[in-house]
Amino acid sequence: MASPSRQDAIDRILKIVGPQGLITDAAGLEPYTVDWRGIYHGGASAVVRPATTEQTAEVVKICAQTKTPMVPQGGNTGMCGATVPEALLNPIVIAMGRMNRIQNIDTLNNTMTVQSGCILSNIQLAATNADRLFPLSLGAEGSCQIGGNLSTNAGGVNVLRYGNTRDLVLGIEAVLPDGRIWNGLRSLRKDNTGYDLKHLFMGAEGTLGIITQAVLKLFARPQTSLTAWLAVPSPEAGVELFSHLRKEFGDRISAFELISQACLDLVIKHIPGTRAPLQHSQSPVSTASSNASPAYQWHVLIELGDGSSGNTLRDALETALQNAIENDWVLDAVIADNQTQSKAMWHIRETIPEAARGEPGMMYRHDIAISVGQIPPFIHEAQIALEKHFPAPRVICFGHLGDGNLHYNTFIGNRLRSDALAREANDVTTVVYDIVQRYQGSFSAEHGIGMAKVEELVRYKSSIEIQIMRQIKNALDPDGLMNPGKVLSAQ
Repeated sequence: MASPSRQDAIDRILKIVGPQGLITDAAGLEPYTVDWRGIYHGGASAVVRPATTEQTAEVVKICAQTKTPMVPQGGNTGMCGATVPEALLNPIVIAMGRMNRIQNIDTLNNTMTVQSGCILSNIQLAATNADRLFPLSLGAEGSCQIGGNLSTNAGGVNVLRYGNTRDLVLGIEAVLPDGRIWNGLRSLRKDNTGYDLKHLFMGAEGTLGIITQAVLKLFARPQTSLTAWLAVPSPEAGVELFSHLRKEFGDRISAFELISQACLDLVIKHIPGTRAPLQHSQSPVSTASSNASPAYQWHVLIELGDGSSGNTLRDALETALQNAIENDWVLDAVIADNQTQSKAMWHIRETIPEAARGEPGMMYRHDIAISVGQIPPFIHEAQIALEKHFPAPRVICFGHLGDGNLHYNTFIGNRLRSDALAREANDVTTVVYDIVQRYQGSFSAEHGIGMAKVEELVRYKSSIEIQIMRQIKNALDPDGLMNPGKVLSAQ
């Protein structure tokens, strides 16, 4: 039941967005108050679904005037609970899904202007239909919204060549916590006129305002693309292989993923229709037996793209992989012959998190980043530390080796996700993050902070960084109404 002041805010908001833009019943609220993994549960007095930037601004003004906490929400696909409303605050969720228009595509300037509620896969398709590429790609692309991608500075598989989401944006429009609209929808690649304000909002997870529109960069579509699945003897060999292929192909490598055998085993066990890519391989560079499926311990998945057509890229890759086999960096390899085979390889990579959820044990997720050359020693040191402190740790390690981002996830023997104490325990995470800190890395490479890593932010960030972040927050949102409890803890 909403308080009188909260009900007054809801009544005023109803006049702005109409019945189609307001949800207050319990059944309608539920999808907006629980994260997609079912880990974070919250509550809200209402969900508001504005249809325009102006409606969003009016809603925010009302919330600011009535001191009503607000939680901006996109596709609610995040990993850290950043868009789950805290029940005790009884906030209003501002869901952006109705603002889903692609406003403009400029093929001469290679830009696309979109509203923040656009589904990422729809943006990708619109770019393809314009004979262009929007390279942001991640597992949730069929349901995540670009506003959420911007607010978390999402990474994905193509960071190696194209960068994080903030590297794919030229301008944004945002509603500030007091309801003012900042129009920064510039499509310029050079604009050196003071502070670049758009970067304040990208990665802020909705704590400084609500992104309503963005100007995105488009790129030429590769005329030729190749996907290959490789078995490597160790993470060290994977790094050597990356260095070798980077010299050969430069920025034609768009993705370079490291995948442990434990990940592959999970996918084959829990995802119907999947199989080991090297099983019965007939690739010219494969050494796999046609009668067996060797259990390699480490794998690499790579994607290459080229602006020219023909077989030149494939011939060069086959030669490079033969050299890698001769140097013992690669044990086995197969190059996809068609899109179906390529999609099957990427399906394995993309469904690792889903497969892990099929296991009954409690898994501790670690989205970490360190320099590429430090990945092998980190993997070994973390394994030893976990085995020292916990019974039967089972590491599920995969990620974007090319840009130094690993998902170093760990099942601990005898801990179940149904056990509340196991879910709340941070002892496993502390062991891993302390090692990351010694390697001068990051405990959150691409998933953000949300409510999951607020304590870690204080523990691992310097005091001056926290102070500056608080000063920015206080300057834009002095009442702390915009996505409270996320990123920064209450003072």
